[in-house]
Amino acid sequence: MRNITQDNITQAVIARFGDTPNPRTREIFVSLVQHLHAFARDVKLTEAEWFQGIDFLTRTGKMCDDKRQEFILLSDVLGLSMLTVAMNHDQAEGCTEPTVFGPFYVEGAPEYQTGDDIAQGAVGDPCEVTATIRAEDGMPIKDAVVDVWQADAEGHYDVQLAGLDRAQNRGRFRTDAEGKLRFRTVVAEAYPIPVDGTVGELLHAARRHPWRPAHLHFKIEAPGYASLITHVFKEGDPYLDSDAVFGVRQSLVARWEQKAEGAWRMHHDFVLARTAHDGAGATTQVHAGVEEAAPVLASA
Repeated sequence: MRNITQDNITQAVIARFGDTPNPRTREIFVSLVQHLHAFARDVKLTEAEWFQGIDFLTRTGKMCDDKRQEFILLSDVLGLSMLTVAMNHDQAEGCTEPTVFGPFYVEGAPEYQTGDDIAQGAVGDPCEVTATIRAEDGMPIKDAVVDVWQADAEGHYDVQLAGLDRAQNRGRFRTDAEGKLRFRTVVAEAYPIPVDGTVGELLHAARRHPWRPAHLHFKIEAPGYASLITHVFKEGDPYLDSDAVFGVRQSLVARWEQKAEGAWRMHHDFVLARTAHDGAGATTQVHAGVEEAAPVLASA
Protein backbone atom coordinates (compact mmCIF):
# COMPACT_ATOMS: atom_id res chain seq x y z
CA MET A 1 0.00 0.00 0.00
CA ARG A 2 1.22 3.48 -0.88
CA ASN A 3 -1.48 5.51 0.81
CA ILE A 4 -1.10 4.62 4.47
CA THR A 5 -3.26 6.63 6.85
CA GLN A 6 -4.03 6.41 10.53
CA ASP A 7 -7.28 4.72 9.57
CA ASN A 8 -5.86 1.87 7.45
CA ILE A 9 -2.38 1.23 8.83
CA THR A 10 -3.45 -1.32 11.46
CA GLN A 11 -5.06 -3.62 8.91
CA ALA A 12 -2.11 -3.12 6.55
CA VAL A 13 0.36 -4.28 9.22
CA ILE A 14 -1.84 -7.23 10.21
CA ALA A 15 -2.01 -8.31 6.57
CA ARG A 16 1.80 -8.52 6.46
CA PHE A 17 1.61 -11.30 9.09
CA GLY A 18 -0.91 -13.28 7.02
CA ASP A 19 1.67 -15.76 5.72
CA THR A 20 3.32 -16.45 9.06
CA PRO A 21 3.61 -20.28 9.10
CA ASN A 22 3.44 -20.74 12.86
CA PRO A 23 -0.21 -20.12 13.87
CA ARG A 24 0.67 -19.22 17.46
CA THR A 25 3.26 -16.71 16.25
CA ARG A 26 0.68 -15.18 13.91
CA GLU A 27 -1.92 -14.99 16.68
CA ILE A 28 0.46 -13.26 19.10
CA PHE A 29 1.79 -10.69 16.66
CA VAL A 30 -1.62 -9.82 15.19
CA SER A 31 -2.97 -9.22 18.68
CA LEU A 32 0.15 -7.27 19.64
CA VAL A 33 -0.26 -4.95 16.65
CA GLN A 34 -3.95 -4.44 17.36
CA HIS A 35 -3.38 -3.55 21.00
CA LEU A 36 -0.31 -1.38 20.39
CA HIS A 37 -2.13 0.65 17.76
CA ALA A 38 -5.23 0.90 19.96
CA PHE A 39 -3.04 2.12 22.84
CA ALA A 40 -1.44 4.81 20.65
CA ARG A 41 -4.85 5.99 19.47
CA ASP A 42 -6.35 5.87 22.96
CA VAL A 43 -3.72 8.15 24.53
CA LYS A 44 -3.12 10.15 21.32
CA LEU A 45 0.58 9.33 21.54
CA THR A 46 2.87 12.14 20.40
CA GLU A 47 6.13 11.59 18.55
CA ALA A 48 8.06 13.05 21.49
CA GLU A 49 6.39 10.59 23.87
CA TRP A 50 7.13 7.72 21.47
CA PHE A 51 10.83 8.67 21.43
CA GLN A 52 10.79 8.89 25.22
CA GLY A 53 9.28 5.41 25.40
CA ILE A 54 11.92 4.00 23.05
CA ASP A 55 14.64 5.58 25.17
CA PHE A 56 13.08 4.09 28.33
CA LEU A 57 13.04 0.57 26.86
CA THR A 58 16.57 0.95 25.47
CA ARG A 59 17.93 1.95 28.87
CA THR A 60 15.98 -0.89 30.49
CA GLY A 61 17.73 -3.37 28.20
CA LYS A 62 21.14 -1.89 28.92
CA MET A 63 20.65 -2.52 32.64
CA CYS A 64 20.15 -6.25 32.13
CA ASP A 65 23.01 -8.68 32.65
CA ASP A 66 23.61 -12.11 34.17
CA LYS A 67 22.99 -10.72 37.66
CA ARG A 68 20.11 -8.31 37.09
CA GLN A 69 17.00 -8.48 34.92
CA GLU A 70 15.43 -5.03 34.71
CA PHE A 71 12.83 -6.20 32.18
CA ILE A 72 11.52 -8.82 34.63
CA LEU A 73 11.40 -6.10 37.29
CA LEU A 74 9.45 -3.87 34.87
CA SER A 75 7.04 -6.71 34.15
CA ASP A 76 6.67 -7.26 37.91
CA VAL A 77 5.74 -3.68 38.81
CA LEU A 78 3.27 -3.49 35.91
CA GLY A 79 1.52 -6.61 37.21
CA LEU A 80 2.21 -8.54 34.01
CA SER A 81 4.35 -11.17 35.75
CA MET A 82 1.66 -11.98 38.29
CA LEU A 83 -1.08 -11.92 35.64
CA THR A 84 0.85 -14.47 33.59
CA VAL A 85 1.37 -16.68 36.66
CA ALA A 86 -2.32 -16.49 37.58
CA MET A 87 -3.48 -17.31 34.05
CA ASN A 88 -1.15 -20.27 33.59
CA HIS A 89 -1.40 -21.99 36.97
CA ASP A 90 -4.92 -23.00 37.87
CA GLN A 91 -3.79 -25.08 40.83
CA ALA A 92 -5.87 -27.95 42.11
CA GLU A 93 -7.39 -27.28 45.51
CA GLY A 94 -4.87 -27.99 48.23
CA CYS A 95 -1.79 -27.44 46.06
CA THR A 96 0.62 -24.66 46.93
CA GLU A 97 -0.01 -21.50 44.95
CA PRO A 98 2.75 -20.06 42.76
CA THR A 99 3.82 -16.45 42.56
CA VAL A 100 6.28 -14.28 40.63
CA PHE A 101 9.76 -15.51 39.75
CA GLY A 102 11.56 -12.25 40.51
CA PRO A 103 14.75 -10.92 38.90
CA PHE A 104 17.35 -12.42 41.26
CA TYR A 105 17.26 -16.17 40.59
CA VAL A 106 20.69 -17.54 39.62
CA GLU A 107 21.32 -20.86 37.88
CA GLY A 108 23.83 -23.17 39.50
CA ALA A 109 23.33 -22.28 43.16
CA PRO A 110 25.61 -24.13 45.63
CA GLU A 111 24.34 -27.53 46.72
CA TYR A 112 23.93 -28.09 50.45
CA GLN A 113 23.08 -30.91 52.83
CA THR A 114 20.29 -30.93 55.39
CA GLY A 115 21.02 -28.52 58.23
CA ASP A 116 23.65 -26.51 56.36
CA ASP A 117 23.95 -22.74 56.62
CA ILE A 118 23.20 -20.93 53.35
CA ALA A 119 23.65 -17.47 54.89
CA GLN A 120 27.43 -17.72 54.54
CA GLY A 121 28.01 -14.55 56.52
CA ALA A 122 25.00 -12.57 55.32
CA VAL A 123 23.69 -9.82 57.58
CA GLY A 124 20.70 -10.75 59.75
CA ASP A 125 19.43 -12.69 62.76
CA PRO A 126 19.86 -16.46 62.42
CA CYS A 127 16.83 -18.45 61.35
CA GLU A 128 16.18 -22.17 60.94
CA VAL A 129 13.88 -23.07 58.06
CA THR A 130 12.14 -26.43 57.78
CA ALA A 131 9.75 -27.60 55.09
CA THR A 132 7.97 -30.66 53.78
CA ILE A 133 7.25 -31.38 50.12
CA ARG A 134 4.25 -33.61 49.51
CA ALA A 135 1.90 -34.75 46.76
CA GLU A 136 -1.81 -33.96 46.71
CA ASP A 137 -2.54 -37.30 48.40
CA GLY A 138 -0.17 -36.48 51.25
CA MET A 139 2.65 -38.77 50.15
CA PRO A 140 6.11 -37.31 50.76
CA ILE A 141 8.18 -36.50 47.67
CA LYS A 142 11.70 -37.83 47.99
CA ASP A 143 14.64 -36.24 46.15
CA ALA A 144 12.74 -33.13 45.13
CA VAL A 145 15.22 -30.44 44.07
CA VAL A 146 14.60 -27.26 46.03
CA ASP A 147 16.27 -23.96 45.22
CA VAL A 148 15.98 -21.25 47.86
CA TRP A 149 17.11 -17.63 47.78
CA GLN A 150 16.41 -14.45 49.72
CA ALA A 151 17.67 -10.97 50.58
CA ASP A 152 19.69 -10.20 53.69
CA ALA A 153 18.53 -8.00 56.58
CA GLU A 154 19.62 -4.89 54.67
CA GLY A 155 17.50 -5.78 51.66
CA HIS A 156 20.28 -6.99 49.37
CA TYR A 157 20.55 -10.18 47.36
CA ASP A 158 24.06 -11.55 47.00
CA VAL A 159 24.23 -10.62 43.32
CA GLN A 160 23.74 -6.97 44.29
CA LEU A 161 26.81 -6.88 46.54
CA ALA A 162 29.91 -5.66 44.72
CA GLY A 163 33.02 -7.73 45.35
CA LEU A 164 31.25 -10.66 47.01
CA ASP A 165 33.06 -13.84 45.95
CA ARG A 166 30.53 -16.42 47.14
CA ALA A 167 26.80 -17.09 47.21
CA GLN A 168 24.87 -15.87 50.27
CA ASN A 169 21.31 -16.73 51.25
CA ARG A 170 21.09 -18.98 48.22
CA GLY A 171 21.32 -22.74 47.83
CA ARG A 172 19.96 -26.00 46.50
CA PHE A 173 18.74 -28.99 48.53
CA ARG A 174 17.19 -32.40 47.99
CA THR A 175 14.39 -33.65 50.18
CA ASP A 176 14.87 -36.78 52.27
CA ALA A 177 12.74 -39.95 52.23
CA GLU A 178 10.05 -38.13 54.23
CA GLY A 179 9.96 -35.18 51.83
CA LYS A 180 11.66 -32.93 54.38
CA LEU A 181 14.40 -30.34 54.22
CA ARG A 182 16.06 -28.12 56.80
CA PHE A 183 18.59 -25.33 56.51
CA ARG A 184 19.91 -22.29 58.34
CA THR A 185 19.74 -18.77 56.98
CA VAL A 186 18.88 -15.29 58.28
CA VAL A 187 15.49 -13.79 59.04
CA ALA A 188 13.78 -12.40 55.96
CA GLU A 189 13.03 -8.68 56.10
CA ALA A 190 11.03 -6.31 53.93
CA TYR A 191 13.11 -4.53 51.32
CA PRO A 192 12.75 -2.08 48.42
CA ILE A 193 13.21 -3.34 44.88
CA PRO A 194 16.07 -1.59 43.02
CA VAL A 195 15.16 1.99 42.14
CA ASP A 196 18.45 3.04 40.54
CA GLY A 197 17.21 2.16 37.04
CA THR A 198 14.27 2.69 34.74
CA VAL A 199 11.83 0.88 37.04
CA GLY A 200 12.75 3.35 39.76
CA GLU A 201 11.94 6.19 37.38
CA LEU A 202 8.52 4.67 36.71
CA LEU A 203 7.74 4.25 40.41
CA HIS A 204 8.88 7.81 41.17
CA ALA A 205 6.72 9.24 38.38
CA ALA A 206 3.68 7.34 39.71
CA ARG A 207 4.48 8.15 43.37
CA ARG A 208 4.50 4.42 44.14
CA HIS A 209 6.57 2.87 46.90
CA PRO A 210 9.16 0.18 45.98
CA TRP A 211 8.76 -2.12 48.99
CA ARG A 212 8.26 -5.87 49.01
CA PRO A 213 7.13 -7.72 52.15
CA ALA A 214 9.66 -10.08 53.72
CA HIS A 215 9.80 -13.43 51.95
CA LEU A 216 11.82 -16.48 50.94
CA HIS A 217 11.90 -17.72 47.35
CA PHE A 218 11.38 -21.41 46.61
CA LYS A 219 11.72 -23.24 43.30
CA ILE A 220 10.74 -26.91 43.63
CA GLU A 221 11.12 -29.59 40.98
CA ALA A 222 10.44 -33.32 41.08
CA PRO A 223 9.83 -35.90 38.31
CA GLY A 224 6.12 -36.43 37.71
CA TYR A 225 5.11 -33.13 39.31
CA ALA A 226 4.56 -29.62 37.99
CA SER A 227 7.43 -27.35 38.95
CA LEU A 228 6.57 -24.75 41.55
CA ILE A 229 7.96 -21.24 41.88
CA THR A 230 6.66 -19.46 44.91
CA HIS A 231 7.46 -17.36 48.00
CA VAL A 232 6.76 -17.77 51.68
CA PHE A 233 5.81 -14.37 53.12
CA LYS A 234 6.35 -13.21 56.69
CA GLU A 235 3.18 -12.85 58.74
CA GLY A 236 2.58 -9.33 60.06
CA ASP A 237 4.74 -7.57 57.48
CA PRO A 238 3.44 -4.02 56.83
CA TYR A 239 3.71 -4.42 53.05
CA LEU A 240 1.62 -7.57 52.62
CA ASP A 241 -1.26 -5.51 51.23
CA SER A 242 0.82 -3.24 48.99
CA ASP A 243 3.57 -5.46 47.55
CA ALA A 244 5.28 -3.49 44.78
CA VAL A 245 5.05 -6.50 42.43
CA PHE A 246 1.57 -7.78 43.43
CA GLY A 247 2.91 -11.21 44.41
CA VAL A 248 1.26 -11.85 47.79
CA ARG A 249 -1.25 -14.66 48.22
CA GLN A 250 -2.77 -15.28 51.63
CA SER A 251 -2.03 -19.02 51.48
CA LEU A 252 1.69 -18.22 51.25
CA VAL A 253 1.85 -16.16 54.46
CA ALA A 254 3.62 -17.98 57.33
CA ARG A 255 4.71 -17.25 60.87
CA TRP A 256 8.30 -16.68 61.89
CA GLU A 257 8.67 -17.74 65.51
CA GLN A 258 11.36 -16.60 67.90
CA LYS A 259 12.84 -19.65 69.60
CA ALA A 260 15.57 -17.81 71.54
CA GLU A 261 16.96 -14.34 71.89
CA GLY A 262 17.94 -13.27 68.39
CA ALA A 263 17.18 -16.67 66.82
CA TRP A 264 14.12 -17.59 64.77
CA ARG A 265 12.49 -20.46 62.94
CA MET A 266 9.99 -20.85 60.13
CA HIS A 267 8.19 -23.93 58.80
CA HIS A 268 6.10 -24.33 55.67
CA ASP A 269 4.44 -27.27 53.91
CA PHE A 270 4.41 -27.40 50.11
CA VAL A 271 2.03 -29.52 48.03
CA LEU A 272 2.90 -30.22 44.39
CA ALA A 273 0.42 -31.02 41.64
CA ARG A 274 0.87 -34.08 39.51
CA THR A 275 2.15 -33.26 36.04
CA ALA A 276 -0.64 -32.81 33.53
CA HIS A 277 -1.11 -35.31 30.71
CA ASP A 278 -2.66 -34.67 27.33
CA GLY A 279 -5.11 -36.97 25.56
CA ALA A 280 -2.31 -39.05 24.09
CA GLY A 281 -0.79 -39.59 27.51
CA ALA A 282 2.18 -37.30 26.90
CA THR A 283 3.57 -35.51 29.91
CA THR A 284 3.57 -31.71 29.89
CA GLN A 285 7.14 -30.59 30.48
CA VAL A 286 7.56 -27.74 32.93
CA HIS A 287 10.67 -25.63 33.50
CA ALA A 288 11.08 -22.90 36.08
CA GLY A 289 7.33 -22.89 36.65
CA VAL A 290 6.58 -22.16 32.99
CA GLU A 291 5.15 -24.68 30.55
CA GLU A 292 7.56 -25.04 27.67
CA ALA A 293 6.22 -24.09 24.23
CA ALA A 294 7.63 -23.63 20.75
CA PRO A 295 9.55 -20.34 20.49
CA VAL A 296 7.32 -17.57 19.15
CA LEU A 297 9.84 -16.65 16.44
CA ALA A 298 10.37 -20.25 15.29
CA SER A 299 8.83 -21.29 11.98
CA ALA A 300 6.24 -24.04 11.89
